[in-house]
Amino acid sequence: MDRYQKALASSQVPGDDATVAAEVSKILEKASQYASPEVYQFLFSSIDLTTLSTEDSQESVTAFTKRVNDFDNEFPQYRNVAAICVYSNFAEVVKANLEVTGVDIAVVAGGFPSSQTFTAVKVADVALAVAGGANEVDIVMNLGYFRDKNYEELCDEIIELKHTAKDAKLKVIIESGALKSAQNIKEASILAMWSDADFIKTSTGKIYTGASLEAAYVMCRCIREYYEQTGRKVGFKAAGGIRTAEEAVQYYAIVKEVLGDEWLNQDLFRIGASSLANSLLSAMTGEEQKFF
Repeated sequence: MDRYQKALASSQVPGDDATVAAEVSKILEKASQYASPEVYQFLFSSIDLTTLSTEDSQESVTAFTKRVNDFDNEFPQYRNVAAICVYSNFAEVVKANLEVTGVDIAVVAGGFPSSQTFTAVKVADVALAVAGGANEVDIVMNLGYFRDKNYEELCDEIIELKHTAKDAKLKVIIESGALKSAQNIKEASILAMWSDADFIKTSTGKIYTGASLEAAYVMCRCIREYYEQTGRKVGFKAAGGIRTAEEAVQYYAIVKEVLGDEWLNQDLFRIGASSLANSLLSAMTGEEQKFF
């Protein structure tokens, strides 16, 4: 039995859907107590502000980046978003136009959103993105390998991509909407973390159902267990379909209840979103905002 099979076999994280749903329901009963201006501001500053459109261009990504610059001038009382997230070929565009400090350059790479291409192509994509200025790289786990239980190749590929990314954070998307069951989400999360992922992320938001609270719960339980086993903290990112401040607070509640305050910072918690930013900004200011 190799180390991946051992990690899967020894995990005590629940893989039963009914058990997970019941635990999430308990947390949601107290989620509303976390709704406050301070939490809205934290959630806003945890956003990977994302544009992933077929029609993205140098001009549109430049305008998108400049809007983040403008935020510092128009809302100086608030912390900016955590990162701007774009396709890998636009890393240089963001770097050339980003003027504010504290906002990272994140990219999706490695055959996003299907992960269906040659490993060599994924490696080149990640390398070019990092050379272009990306300090965060979001890749998709090869679910073909996962379905076939070809864990060694699956994990070797992620390890190679992390090696290529070097100091850039590697966020591994497990595509929870494709995995569906708590058991599959649990196993994919464990494999990603044992392959040197810096973050595990729910979804691409492109093909399958986006983030769910049940997936977030299982992933956070896996992160907690992995930390207890290794002492290494892995981040959590929810993405896909999170549009309102109320929904964001529910994910905050999951992270707080399962992982605790240690994970409530930009280094370990992110939300990938586009429309969510305006909802949170509206909640922060007390009036409707359409800034982004």
